[in-house]
Amino acid sequence: MKLFVYSMRPYDEAPIFKRLCAGYNVEFSSTEQTPCLENVKMAEGYDVVDIITTPMTEELLRAFRDAGVKCIATRTIGYDHIDLAAARKLGLGVVHVTYSPSTVADYAIMMMLIGLRRLPFIMKKADAQDFTLKGSIGREIEDCTVGVIGTGRIGKTVIRHLAGFGCRILAYDVYPDEKAGLQYVSLDRLLQESDVITLHAPGMDETWHMIGEKQFARMKDGVVLINCARGSLIDSDALRHALDEGKVGFAGLDVVEHEEGLYYFNRMGEPLKNPELALLKSYPNVLITPHTAFYTERAVSDMAENSITAAMDFMEGRKNPFIVS
Repeated sequence: MKLFVYSMRPYDEAPIFKRLCAGYNVEFSSTEQTPCLENVKMAEGYDVVDIITTPMTEELLRAFRDAGVKCIATRTIGYDHIDLAAARKLGLGVVHVTYSPSTVADYAIMMMLIGLRRLPFIMKKADAQDFTLKGSIGREIEDCTVGVIGTGRIGKTVIRHLAGFGCRILAYDVYPDEKAGLQYVSLDRLLQESDVITLHAPGMDETWHMIGEKQFARMKDGVVLINCARGSLIDSDALRHALDEGKVGFAGLDVVEHEEGLYYFNRMGEPLKNPELALLKSYPNVLITPHTAFYTERAVSDMAENSITAAMDFMEGRKNPFIVS
């Protein structure tokens, strides 16, 4: 198999791909550039193109197909950045990956604790040498009800790791796992009873803006809201209104709407071409990180290896748990 890797990070991914491709006897080349119509020619003669979160439009997919590419491998769990209907029409395979769910689960729990203990406010005060206690009082997670929306591998790991904190945990999923022993409730009940809400649903048409004005209205005042899943799950305008009204006391956002073209790039000194992000950054009770919940040594290695093996399985016609149908 011949593999071409786009958006290669030389400081962490490159040595991993070099080692793994040698072990799997895969011929590969790479570029730090993101895939676009202008650099499709780099992948001519390769069987598989390996990408991250770059939007793959029908025009771009057709260009890769015409260059001889047979499969698109995204080294991400999500694949909502790929036009799947176009890929099917063009006869291109699409595979994705999995990686340790603990990386995102623990990051989400970290954000919960940061929000409950008002850590950003405390640190800003301390930076200004204001060491008073006023305004810094927090809440203990043991006294809270935590609502987990989405109980896939990451959501279940959040629940398992939270169990040691002694908090009450509610779960919601469109397809509940009745064998998991979780306390499933309706979405309305979860919104109404939770002090902390964490999102772990996939990004798709059915979940677009699943947290909007009506959902915020059902939440407790001062709720802590965490999103380490997909920015499209939250209506940004409704979130800002909920922050203004005090309905949301803290928002920890590792993802935001329309983050494409910003996250993973150095935009220092440039105008921020994302009004949602620009406005949310102005709130003192909003913590925004640039889609880094996944980013651990173990996860990066998992992502590289699983994208290689999933592509190999596709090319060789083997049973493939990571093919996107």
